[in-house]
Amino acid sequence: MRDTGWDVIVVGAGSAGAVLAARSAERGKRVLLLEAGPDYRSAHMHEAWRSPNPARALMDPAAVAGLVWDGVNASRTDAQPQAPYWRGRGAGGSSSVNGQIAIRPPMEDFADWAAAGCAGWSPEDVLPYFARLEDDEEFGDEPYHGRGGPTPIFRMPRDRWGGVDGALAAAARAAGHAWAPDVNAPGAAGVSPYPINSRAGRRVTVNDGYLEPARSLPGLTVRGDALVERVVFDGDRAVGVRVITGGTAVTEHADEIVLSAGVIHSPAILLRSGIGPAADLRRLGIEVRADLPVGRGMQDHPMIVVGLPLTAEAAVKTADDRHTNVCVRYSSGTPGLVHDMMFVSLNMNVLAMESADTRFPSGGFGVWLNQTLSRGVLTLASADPQAQPEVRERMLSDERDLARLRDGVRALVELARGPEAAAVVDGSVDAVNAELFAVLDDDAKLGDHLLATAVDAQHGTSTCRMGAEDDDSAVVDPACRVRGFAGLRVVDASIFPSVPRANTNLASIMAGELMADRLA
Repeated sequence: MRDTGWDVIVVGAGSAGAVLAARSAERGKRVLLLEAGPDYRSAHMHEAWRSPNPARALMDPAAVAGLVWDGVNASRTDAQPQAPYWRGRGAGGSSSVNGQIAIRPPMEDFADWAAAGCAGWSPEDVLPYFARLEDDEEFGDEPYHGRGGPTPIFRMPRDRWGGVDGALAAAARAAGHAWAPDVNAPGAAGVSPYPINSRAGRRVTVNDGYLEPARSLPGLTVRGDALVERVVFDGDRAVGVRVITGGTAVTEHADEIVLSAGVIHSPAILLRSGIGPAADLRRLGIEVRADLPVGRGMQDHPMIVVGLPLTAEAAVKTADDRHTNVCVRYSSGTPGLVHDMMFVSLNMNVLAMESADTRFPSGGFGVWLNQTLSRGVLTLASADPQAQPEVRERMLSDERDLARLRDGVRALVELARGPEAAAVVDGSVDAVNAELFAVLDDDAKLGDHLLATAVDAQHGTSTCRMGAEDDDSAVVDPACRVRGFAGLRVVDASIFPSVPRANTNLASIMAGELMADRLA
C-alpha cells in the first residue's frame, strides 16, 4: 500500500481547523495543517489584535495586512451592492480578528439539527465539547461548563461597562427583560454580560490556545502561505490536495482530507474540485464530479443600529475600551421560534466598521435576527484559485425575516427614546436617525429602508450544509463527509445546517473538538 505521507491534511488554521489539527496530533496522527495566510507563533501576533477592542486593529493598516482576506466581498441584501466581508486569514483565522465574543448557541439549535437528521449533534452530544473547550472563570464549576480548557471565558464586571452597556441593560430591564448572568447557561434569555475569550484583558485565539501547545508534537506540521487550489481524487476517494506555495503548485497526499477553510473558502475549494451545482461548474469549464448544492444556503445575522450621540462621559475613552459588553436575547413571539432576537450594546460601532460601513455615530443600540430564515448564494467568479467567489447573502429575502426585523427595530427605537438611553445621550436621537424614524410607521417603507441599510454580524454559515444522508439540500452527512466521496470531510461553520442563535466562534471550536474525537 502506498504511503500517503500524512494521516490527515487539514485545510485552514481557523477556529475549527486549528482545533482539529492540534487535537488529532495529540492523538498521535501525522497531521499537515495548511493555511492560506501567514503562519506565526503566538508571541508574534500584532499587538493591536490583543486589544479588548478590535477597532484598534481595524484602524491600523499594519495590523490588518495579511490577517484579513483581501477582495472578499458580499452583498448583504438584494438591494445592496457588494462590500467587503471581513474574514480572518493566517494562524487562528477569524478567531484572531473577531469581536472576541464567546457565546454558545442555545441548546435548541442542536435539538433542531438532530431533529433534521444530523445524528450525533444533539444537545447531549455537543455539550461536553463546549465544556471541554473552555476555562470559564466565573461559572466553570457548573455541570454544563468547564475549567482548564484552551479558551478562557471572561465577563466584564458591571463597574467596567461602557455607558451604552449600562443604558441598554437598564432600558431592557425596564421593558421587562429578565437578568441572566450567564448567557451560556442552557435556556438562558434576557439581559446578559457578554462572555469574552480573553485573559487579563488580552485576546486568546485558537492559535494561542490550541496550536501553540501542539507545535512541539512530532506529528504536527503547520505550513503557512499555502493556498489550496483543489482536492485530488482517485475515483471517488479524495487522496490529496493541490497546493500553491511560493508560486509553485505541489500535491500533498493523505488518508483523510478535511476542509476547514471557512464559510467562504471551503465551498470555493469544493467548487474548484468539481463538486457543486453542475450548471455553474460547466459554465466555468470545471469537470463535474458531483452535482451538490455547494454554496447554497448561506446565512448570517442581519442587523440594524439605532445611533446614539453620546455624552463625553459615556463615550469610549481609549482605543482599548471594550466596544460591547451587554446583549439581550429574547423571543419575538413568532410561532415555532425561540431566542430568535438579540439586542446588543455598542459603546462604539465596531460591527459597522467590520462591514466597511461608517454611517453610524459613535455609539448605538443594535438589533439582529438571531434566528434567520433567509438564505444566500456563493458562486465562483472564476476557476482561478486566486480569485474570490461572488457572495450574495440575500438577507431579509424571506418576508418572515423582514417582518420580525421591522418589529425588532420598533422595539429598539422605544429603548433608544427612553429615559435610560437619555442618560448617556448628548443631542437628538431622532435627528441622528432621521431617515429610519421617518418610515417607522409604514411597513413597506420601513422594509425598503431595512433592505437598503442592514449590515451583517460577520457570522456567515451554511455554504456546505450538513444533513441526513438522503437530504438533497445537504453537502455533507452528519459525519461531515462530503456526500458520495470517501476520505473527504468539511469541518467548520460552513457545515452548520443554519446559522446558530449566537456568534459562531465557540460553535466552530466545538465542531473541531467533536470531530477530532470522531476521526480518532
